[in-house]
This record gives sequence, C-alpha cells and structure tokens, in this order.
Amino acid sequence: MSNQKREYTTQMEAARKGIVTPEMKKVAQKEFRTEEEIRNWVAEGKVAICANKLHTCIDPNGVGSMLKTKINVNLGVSKDCKDYDIEMEKVMAAVNMGAEAIMDLSSHGNTQPFRRKLTSECPAMIGTVPVYDSVIHYQRDLATLTAKDFIDVVRLHAEDGVDFVTLHCGITRNTIDQIKHHGRKMNIVSRGGSLVFAWMCMTGEENPFYEYYDEILDICREYDVTISLGDACRPGCLADASDVCQIDELVRLGSLVKRAWAKDVQVMVEGPGHMPLDQIAANMKIQQTVCLGAPFYVLGPLVTDIAPGYDHITSAIGGAIAASAGAAFLCYVTPAEHLALPNVEDVKQGIIASRIAAHAADIAKKIPHARDIDDKMADARRNFDWEAQWDCAIDPETARRIREDRAPEIEESCSMCGKFCAVRSMNKALNGEYIDIL
Repeated sequence: MSNQKREYTTQMEAARKGIVTPEMKKVAQKEFRTEEEIRNWVAEGKVAICANKLHTCIDPNGVGSMLKTKINVNLGVSKDCKDYDIEMEKVMAAVNMGAEAIMDLSSHGNTQPFRRKLTSECPAMIGTVPVYDSVIHYQRDLATLTAKDFIDVVRLHAEDGVDFVTLHCGITRNTIDQIKHHGRKMNIVSRGGSLVFAWMCMTGEENPFYEYYDEILDICREYDVTISLGDACRPGCLADASDVCQIDELVRLGSLVKRAWAKDVQVMVEGPGHMPLDQIAANMKIQQTVCLGAPFYVLGPLVTDIAPGYDHITSAIGGAIAASAGAAFLCYVTPAEHLALPNVEDVKQGIIASRIAAHAADIAKKIPHARDIDDKMADARRNFDWEAQWDCAIDPETARRIREDRAPEIEESCSMCGKFCAVRSMNKALNGEYIDIL
C-alpha cells in the first residue's frame, strides 16, 4: 500500500476518526461492502485489517464474521526440517491456492531473514508467535530469559513488518494451579502456551505478556500490529473441551480485548482446538459475547481425536460449523497434524479442506455473492461444459486429472454413468429427443 504520510497510527484509530484508509477501500471492494460499512466495523473492533505499516507489499484483507471467512496457513522450519527454500515454496503455493495469511512458526536457526523475506515479498498477512522465537533469538534456555527479553522480541517482529502476533496473554499464575488440580487429559497443547507456563513455573514470575500488556500494546500501536490473543488453554482433546481452564482464559481475554481497543490496537481472539460437534456453535456464541464481537480465529475445531493422517478432514468439518456460527478466521490443519511437519502436498490438502469449509460457511451466512460460483458450476454441469467446470472448481488441476485418467466412452458424460447420466437424459427428454441408453 502507499507509503504517504498517514494521519493516523492504526487502522482502528483511522476508522474512529472517520478516515477511510486505502486498506479499507480495498477490503470493501473485495467483500462487496461499502467503505462506510468496513470503516464502522473496524472502528467497533468487529473487523480487523491486519496490515503492519512496514509490510508495503501486502494485499490487505479484512477479518470478521460478516466478511468472507479467511484461511491461515502455518509454516516454518524446525530442527528436523530446516530448509528455508522449501518453506518459501510452500508459502507461495499457499498464496496461489487462496490462503489469506501465513504464520511463520519457525523454531530453528536464524529466523529473521526468512521473516523479513516474507514481509518484503509475500502479499498475504504475515503472523508470528514471538515466544517461539525468543529462545532461538537469544540462544539461551527458557528459564534464563527475562520479561524484557520477550517484549523486545515482540518489538523485533513488529519492526520486521509482521502483521499480527499471537501472544498468550490470558494465562496467569492462577492457571498453574488450575492445570495441576483440574485433571485435564492433555494439559496444555498450545506450544506457545506451554512455553509461557513453563517459564512461570521455573521463574516464579507472572506471565510477562499479561503483566506488561500495556507496554506490548504501545509497540503494536506504533507499527499497527494486530494482536491475536492466543488460547493457551485450548482443548487438545474432546475430553478437555469447554472446561474451566478454557473458559476462564476466555473471560480474561475478553478484558484484554477492551484494553487493546482503548489504545486503538486491533485484536483477534483465538479459539479451540479439539471439540465435539455439539459444542462448537455454543462456543462461538460465548466468545462473541465475552469478547464483544472481536474476530474469532479457530484451529479446526477438530471434531474427533482418532484421525491422524486425516485431520484436515476432521478440521474441515469443525471449521465449517465454527465459521457458520461466527468464527472469522480458520487456521488450516493438514494430514500431517500430530505427526510431522507438513510437506507441499500436505499444505495443499490442508488449504483445500479449509477453503471448502470456509466457503460452505460463507454460503450458510449469506455472505454477498458467496454462492455465485456454485450457481455457475450448476449451469456448467447441466450444459456439460467441462472447461467452465474447471474454471469454477476449487482445485481445477485435480478435477481435470481425475476425468482425464478415467476418460468416458462418450465425451459429454463421465465414466461413472455413461449413457445412464441423469443430466444427459433430462436434457434430451426436455428437448423432445430420443434417449438412447444401450
């Protein structure tokens, strides 16, 4: 976006001053909404436009339940998989497949060059979890880090152009007693949350992201970084869903939303996790109430614990329900979830599954023009217009390949039905034509 001098510090401040920013104009165009609608929602905190003022190549998007559901893709190197070129290949593949956000969760090596490459070349929203990077950045054990060390890494990521940061601000020393005595099956499965929990246990100090929240807000305001309030106590199995640890943290996050908005800092709130189907919609409504309509960003939810290798499907089922009930942002889950760092094919499968879930929810929510492409597909199928079908397909390459691999006897139909094709028979019958089957 433009580098011209801004009359505001953050998108929220601009919206509250009545200013329609270039980012708001772009979001309005994409969402078939008026600029004033977008401005009002940003002012209220119901839509977040995650766009660090230093991320100049960003193609801005709005995140909010009244807009199209957005998809986030988690990537990044680890000690076992440390090739940044492969990760960049995944990034560009993800953007080409329609992901609106990339979270760099790198936990090995010199992470800054890759992070800066993302914010200088990638048009998607870029997110990070600074607590991951703290140990790597300082090359010191967790217990030796100070609150200032953690906060300085938040500033470093903001200076690198990151658009949103996940910060686990909602757990406190009281959470230690909850986890120890509540009897959770999976305790804390959030990687960032577990690091904060471990640091508190080892040092005896309060969560620095909670204790120094106002200082962090000042950093985020300076660079227009959106805070994604991480759910350290998100359920890691069905048995832990909607328990006191999760809900207590959510209530605390609600108060942190208010404090961020008081400084014109945009906020998203993260949510479950593993959760039975029948609890998902209720959780979305509770979050909307407790967190005052701030955009909800969910991992999944995964609706069963027994599908390793297929958790992109488990997640898509829960994601469709969550988004139709008010979630704004779906974090993709790949077939490799719980098993390994995803490869390029895993990333593709995860994105496609999440996009299907998001699109299904957008249709249910009657998002403007969401169903247009489905209606075009129906017309193309009725007319046996295969090229038009590929244009409508969420993954045209796979659709085309399957048809070509199993070519039919007669070109207009597919190899499943041949001349028994219902569409073919109906077209001929309505045109008064003879219907030849044998």
